[in-house]
Amino acid sequence: MNKTNYTIIKCFSEKKLSKHNDVEEVIVQFAQIFEPSENNLYVFADSRTGALFCECHISAKKLIDFSTIDVPLDPDEQSEYRANRDIAEDSTAFEVMRSDAKAGRTFSNIVCEYDVSYDEEHPLKVIGGQHRFIAIKDALDDGEINENHGVKAYFRLDMDQRLDVQVISNINISVSPDLYDRLQETASGPELRDWCQKVGLLEKGKDFSAKREPNKPITVRTVRSFILNYYKGQEVSTDKFDEVDTTPILCKTGKPDPVWEEFRKTHKNIWKDAGLDKAGKEFSTLVNAQRIAIEKMRLKDVKIPAAYSEKVLTFAVMTAWAYVAGVLQSNNVRLERHYDLKSIPKGDPLNGSAMANGSHRTDPENYRGLGTRNDSKEMGRCVELFFAQAENGKGITPPLVDLAIKRYHLKQDKLDLNEVEKKVKHG
Repeated sequence: MNKTNYTIIKCFSEKKLSKHNDVEEVIVQFAQIFEPSENNLYVFADSRTGALFCECHISAKKLIDFSTIDVPLDPDEQSEYRANRDIAEDSTAFEVMRSDAKAGRTFSNIVCEYDVSYDEEHPLKVIGGQHRFIAIKDALDDGEINENHGVKAYFRLDMDQRLDVQVISNINISVSPDLYDRLQETASGPELRDWCQKVGLLEKGKDFSAKREPNKPITVRTVRSFILNYYKGQEVSTDKFDEVDTTPILCKTGKPDPVWEEFRKTHKNIWKDAGLDKAGKEFSTLVNAQRIAIEKMRLKDVKIPAAYSEKVLTFAVMTAWAYVAGVLQSNNVRLERHYDLKSIPKGDPLNGSAMANGSHRTDPENYRGLGTRNDSKEMGRCVELFFAQAENGKGITPPLVDLAIKRYHLKQDKLDLNEVEKKVKHG
């Protein structure tokens, strides 16, 4: 039954939200298309963001015919990149959801945005609940199950409100920290992704991974950390390297990172930095060289862990490599030796076996070798390794690994001693 008369009841202060003076007209359009079961449509405002929404029930057929889960976070500037997580086809919970839908299950809290500015054939964009959407579609297609389902529809969202809704909706399905980072970065603009594609850290047209896994696209956290450490390294003079703390940093994930946010505000021209571009391309080449080397060794039945192929992308190795690339910007000879690590003729560039056997007397028994942990000690040790390798450019060897670890601990002892002497002197 087509309904034409709907009463729109505004449950918010129009004085505070004057920019939404056309919201009644927009919701009437929504109601005429989707014919919700409710005669009275109550429109609320999120008190934190000002986002306007109403909750109602619409039929499966209307939902499927005029909605889409193919939703960009930024339809104007980055329309090819999606905000929703990937569909978990092999999830047991998803299979149960599909079965329930075919048995007539009514679902609720399918979060959407009504937006006719793009894809006018599907004015309702599903932001949260894409798994429920597919389950409903399957039930409709296979068994003509046309139940009414609960929808939370937002109207007139700006970019900040859209990001907020995306994050809230995905948190309901245990969003990974990496997906949160990707949403945040997409909302900030395409620069980081464009840079990764330019230097080869992402394939053209590919987005950051929503979850850090082997052989998956690089994550936002990884790239942010790479860039921050490249510039952090430039603050260190090579002749003072042994006298200062040279520990890299690792970006936060799954929440706003004030260090990265401040960096982006104060370094707006980094995307035109030829030195950063060079470092990114060299690192991308090293990643591929390590993978190819391990694959060749395994094809020859060399007993070597497959995990070594992704060793360049471990946080300790990646942050340290970028840090040293920054330090050596003032020394072209040693910088080229650092970059030439990718061309080691025998074995794998990182010599994963040598790193795996490296340790210090203070390490616990379950320590699995250099580059396997993400703490500051591990990152600092790897900095010493890459800096030492650049002294002669002969590659990573067991003695070099041992030297790097000992240099790290000696430096830390000296720094600690200096701090104690200062306290005594001024105490």
